[in-house]
Amino acid sequence: MPPTITAFRQSPDRGRGLARDMPVRWALEEVGQAYDVRLVSFAALKEPTHRALQPFGQIPTYEEDGLVLFESGAIVLHLAQTRAGLLPADPAARARAIGWMFAALNTVEPVVWDYDMTPMFERDKPWLDARMAMLAARVDARLRDLAARLGDASWLDGPFSAGDLMMVSVLRRLGGSDLLAAHPRLVGYVARGEARPAFARAFAAQRAVFEAQ
Repeated sequence: MPPTITAFRQSPDRGRGLARDMPVRWALEEVGQAYDVRLVSFAALKEPTHRALQPFGQIPTYEEDGLVLFESGAIVLHLAQTRAGLLPADPAARARAIGWMFAALNTVEPVVWDYDMTPMFERDKPWLDARMAMLAARVDARLRDLAARLGDASWLDGPFSAGDLMMVSVLRRLGGSDLLAAHPRLVGYVARGEARPAFARAFAAQRAVFEAQ
């Protein structure tokens, strides 16, 4: 039986490929693994049946042969470690690629997420403009460091890996923003990720859910 993942029945990102199941779908496509999707409503996310799989009532989850996982990074890491195509064979290069996965989720994503979500949750606060300026500065600092590390290379450390998959997934949240546009190397980096056939298949599958609503 193929693995089953969960995804939003009605995604709040309106088909932009930003929901948390997207990197999991992308990883599954990269390794050539067929999969099933169980769509979950917002109400069902909080039900005991789903919380038994995901204690925080979120998506995605991953089920395969009795194994249940949650958190997109953990799922992508599992896929990369158990299928060929997302991690190098060389132990040192493999460790570095995993390190970039953690960098994407622990160092870059928190500031990107705050910058993206603050206008939604704090739009009526008198301090919004000052907070956004501070967050923009934090994001730019991370992007400058990342662009410097990438340099003129296509990917972060040798061939495309799970580290690039997670980093591109994080940076896509800044798509179209002046912050990302200020770093042409990163614009090109994201574009290379989005040009991969596996990404295109994953994006089309996720967008089809939105279009069917």
